[in-house]
Amino acid sequence: MSADKSYVHALRYQKLNWLYDPIVRFSTRERTVKARLIKALPGQMGRVLDLACGSGTLAILIKQSYPHFVVQGIDGDLDMLERAERKTAVAGIDISFQQGLADVLPYADSSFDMVVSSLFFHHLSREDKRPVFREIKRVLTPAGVLILADWGRPQNVLMQVLFFLVRLLDGLGNTRDNVQGKLPTLISEAGFARVLPIGDIATPLGTISMLRASC
Repeated sequence: MSADKSYVHALRYQKLNWLYDPIVRFSTRERTVKARLIKALPGQMGRVLDLACGSGTLAILIKQSYPHFVVQGIDGDLDMLERAERKTAVAGIDISFQQGLADVLPYADSSFDMVVSSLFFHHLSREDKRPVFREIKRVLTPAGVLILADWGRPQNVLMQVLFFLVRLLDGLGNTRDNVQGKLPTLISEAGFARVLPIGDIATPLGTISMLRASC
């Protein structure tokens, strides 16, 4: 996710940000996906980064589920971060949000025990995915984990047809690794020791695949 014209907003255009929460809620089975993400988190750890946190929904749910966690959200879209901060204030919880790009994370090595990401990597080309996975590995502790949910290989022809709508929006090139099921390979190439599937979830827009990677 570089600071240039290749940056893709959540719904491609920043002026559509106000539609993001309702669209994600009703088209991606958001509650089911995020609940499974949270269930996969190792509860004994404490520092978690929500990468490309968007409007903060996942970060808020994590903090509510694990009050002892220190939760940090980062996103390249300042407007989205302002929405996240308003939602956090309403929820009455403490989460830090920061503007930044995923391929140059503004954190020291081994800053986090966990990194979570939801519906982000399909916005990136393969050339951009690789440095982001390396950055995630860098900011994780040696015992850290990455928990990821994103569009994956379609489970059937219907899921393939439905996902084509997403591909048209976010780019056929950017989504090619997702539809071909290559995210685990790219994660392993970044130096992660083990990448395991958590499960697939069928949604109105295609198949969401969930992965857990260990350092």
